[in-house]
Amino acid sequence: MAVNGSNFVDYVKIHCAAGHGGAGSAHLHRSRLTAKGGPDGGDGGRGGNVYLRGNDQMWTLLHLKYKRHIKAGRGGNGSSNNSFGDDGEDQFVEVPLGTVAKDAETGKELFEITKHGEEVILRKGGLGGRGNSWFKNSVRQTPRYAQPGTEGEEGWNILELKVLADVGLVGFPNAGKSTLLSVISAAKPKIANYPFTTLVPNLGIVSYRDDRSFVMADIPGIIEGASEGKGLGLRFLRHIERNSTLLFLVPADADDIAAEYSILLKELETYNPELLDKDRLLSISKSDMLDEELKEEVKKTLPKGVKTVFFSSVAQQGLTDLKDLIWSQLNAR
Repeated sequence: MAVNGSNFVDYVKIHCAAGHGGAGSAHLHRSRLTAKGGPDGGDGGRGGNVYLRGNDQMWTLLHLKYKRHIKAGRGGNGSSNNSFGDDGEDQFVEVPLGTVAKDAETGKELFEITKHGEEVILRKGGLGGRGNSWFKNSVRQTPRYAQPGTEGEEGWNILELKVLADVGLVGFPNAGKSTLLSVISAAKPKIANYPFTTLVPNLGIVSYRDDRSFVMADIPGIIEGASEGKGLGLRFLRHIERNSTLLFLVPADADDIAAEYSILLKELETYNPELLDKDRLLSISKSDMLDEELKEEVKKTLPKGVKTVFFSSVAQQGLTDLKDLIWSQLNAR
């Protein structure tokens, strides 16, 4: 699925056809010195496989939006003198890390690509047929038949991209997630004063002390009922699954910070209860609106059991404390 004007595509449906196996040969040996020789037919080659291969330099499935059909090569037929047929040409489909492959018909998840250079067969090529020399025995010394190759696997597959990042920003629309990412990294997400400005995830590399860094993902805003499909909820929520730490953002001018945090937690739990097992941090954005006295009052209302930090992206306040908290959480295990 792509958003108008965006190169980010996180969902494609492609048709993959592996190659058929080559047929075995039923050839009988003939030469100037041998008028009636025995069987010497070679085996057929296997059909080409369709692979998915991880590429850490890619971040979108855009290239597959316009190439919906992937077809591997057919195996070569066997020939005389026990010569094997050539194996069919394999097809390698490069995908970003975090890509999940599913069977389009059943919806079953097949596998996930998580490492650079990782290669997994999506559709397996057919086996090459055996030549007639395999069927020779004491009773049947000149078999005049051979096996045909088997058909390669073929069908529709769904590829879904789940963004991989160290920290995922979770919050309601217009909470200040994109502004934070633009301030502490080189990412340039679209920023405007209206909800759902961000329609696709944005990744940024955040520099830390001593040339260290971590990856932060700006996930589009979640609304109440997102886990039931309201807004673009289901599409957004899947990107949260691959973040090791979740940073919740609630603006300082929210009516009830604890209530907003609770709603966000509930949406994550409804979508996938395992998301609650991830490390969580709570940050209060736009805190330049608060003086010290108001901050102390707000702290009394904050939920218990979660580490909290106040910051302001615009005023550049508390950003070092925020990065310190994130780094310590990422390295706590």
